[in-house]
Amino acid sequence: MRELAYYEKNQKTWCGLNRPFMDPKEADAVIFGIPYDGGASYRAGAAQAPYLLRANTLHSTPTTERLAYYPDFNVVDGGNFVGEDRDAVFQEVQDYVADLVRAGVKFTMVGGDHSVTIPVQRGINDALDEDFGIIHIDAHMDLCDCLEGDYLSHGNTERRALELDHISGYENLYFIGIRSIEPDEFELYQQNDIQVKTAYDCYAEGIEAVADDCIEKMKRYNKVYLTFDIDALDPAYAAGTGTPQFGGLTSRMALTLLEKLFTNLNIIGFDIVEIAPPLDPSLTSMFAGRKLITEGWGYWAKEIGKLQEK
Repeated sequence: MRELAYYEKNQKTWCGLNRPFMDPKEADAVIFGIPYDGGASYRAGAAQAPYLLRANTLHSTPTTERLAYYPDFNVVDGGNFVGEDRDAVFQEVQDYVADLVRAGVKFTMVGGDHSVTIPVQRGINDALDEDFGIIHIDAHMDLCDCLEGDYLSHGNTERRALELDHISGYENLYFIGIRSIEPDEFELYQQNDIQVKTAYDCYAEGIEAVADDCIEKMKRYNKVYLTFDIDALDPAYAAGTGTPQFGGLTSRMALTLLEKLFTNLNIIGFDIVEIAPPLDPSLTSMFAGRKLITEGWGYWAKEIGKLQEK
């Protein structure tokens, strides 16, 4: 079920942009949380992220890193999807996202482990009558068919996407920041033309060149979804995550990447997942996630003329 508590109803939440009494279909963006980490195969804790993120937006401002301001950008907090029955929760998320996409409302999801992206991508698929693209920014490709007996784990995200009607094949997927691979993923990697830029590629080729290649491949799709696993960042920048991998993206790389992707592609929605506050007392991952969200919203605000620049 969907829960609405204090922070979801507080107008100061989300940098003062939350409009709790606005019809979601009239909002510039909807944000919601899926506090679920039952799909994690290693260390848990990501279920706490939606709650902590909200609480840490009460005293932040709607600005970009370039000092642009967007106080008139209207956000509706859709609350958290919670429940003991994972299938029921995932179905509710899928239906909710489908309604948003059909209405043309852009949205942001906060996880949760990466399994919670599965119902979101299914909802997009349900709403569309055309192929769409997925940009997967992560240390891992999440292309396992089954991970530790679970077909809906955080390691199955894009394998399940390949089963969707409007994902024709690997050409719909673009992976950035990868630096770890499971045995069955390696087999797929050998046998298929998978569009992937490793974290090493991002360093060796330059993040702008990587972004340009991604844009060239993804511009064929009118609508693109972006999923950002916080472990795409090097642990130096985001320690609080379940499966950190050394040698990841820097914070500068991540922000430059978002700038180019949001500026050149129609990003209809994005998520931030795998932030695990209990694993990081300094909350670096949470603050990184908050920054990624506010930057993404800044680009959306600019699209509709609500970004105030000097």
